[in-house]
Amino acid sequence: MRNYAIKRLLLLIPTIILFTITMFLALQLMPGDYVDTLVMAIRQQDPGADIDREALEEEFGLNRPLITQYLDWLGGVFRGELGVSMLTGKSATAEMIKRIPVTVELNLISFIITWIIALPVGIYSALFQDTKLDYLGRGFTVVGMAMPDYWVATMVIVFGVIWLGWVPDIVYIPFTQDPLGNLRQFIVPALIMSLPAGGLVRALRTLTLEVIRQDYVRTAWAKGLKERAIIFRHALRNAMIPLNSMLIPVFLGMLGGSVIMENVFALPGMGRYLISALQMRDWPIVLGTNLFFTALGLITIVIVDLSYAWADPRIRYD
Repeated sequence: MRNYAIKRLLLLIPTIILFTITMFLALQLMPGDYVDTLVMAIRQQDPGADIDREALEEEFGLNRPLITQYLDWLGGVFRGELGVSMLTGKSATAEMIKRIPVTVELNLISFIITWIIALPVGIYSALFQDTKLDYLGRGFTVVGMAMPDYWVATMVIVFGVIWLGWVPDIVYIPFTQDPLGNLRQFIVPALIMSLPAGGLVRALRTLTLEVIRQDYVRTAWAKGLKERAIIFRHALRNAMIPLNSMLIPVFLGMLGGSVIMENVFALPGMGRYLISALQMRDWPIVLGTNLFFTALGLITIVIVDLSYAWADPRIRYD
């Protein structure tokens, strides 16, 4: 397995480089650049200002060939530097180090909530098939999958203000300063991000139904084994093997959802950093943040692939 894991990790390098090339070219196709945004901002403040556009392009290196700009940025990546913001002049790496914990915490809390919801609802929907509990669980999945998270987030804020007088905290509360205040700030967006758990519930219900109908599970029931042992040791573990493939879209969906939640709830994470960079056409920051999300997603895919061997000892990677 070790050789397989090393090969998969090495294959990530050309994949990520190809992605950064595609992203860089896509940014060049977008209308306008940072200089255009800067000139527009200056014109709004001082319509008669004398602006030397060529000097600005030279200052930010935008007059150089595209291949030179990209290779300079890529060389910095291999040196551990993801670029310098055109807007602030600060290192993207330093800024991302501050923001990564926010995004990781939001996704981690959402992932835990998703499993807390999906495991019991999916299992009991299968065990009590076609009962009121099953219909309730399936209804939850349909509602959760049908409602867009950005719409739910907007409605939560609007009706929270109207009905409860509740307004989400605008100022970020670090966990080290106030753990409870930090969790209160994250719990609402994390709950909203866990709404797509409905798909995981449906998959877990279907897979559990297939497993508990197998002969070896019926034999375990006939031997008088405890219900908990049959469900968790036999049924659930075997159902987790195909369910692992569901973890990839769930996790990637959470990463995309975190971009929205961070902007709606004013969380200073990577998603909010990406949106502000896109608005200003700050391409080194856009590339750096997308590189982070891409690398995280690809590494997750590798980890999920390797987890098949843990779930089923018969699986071997040669």
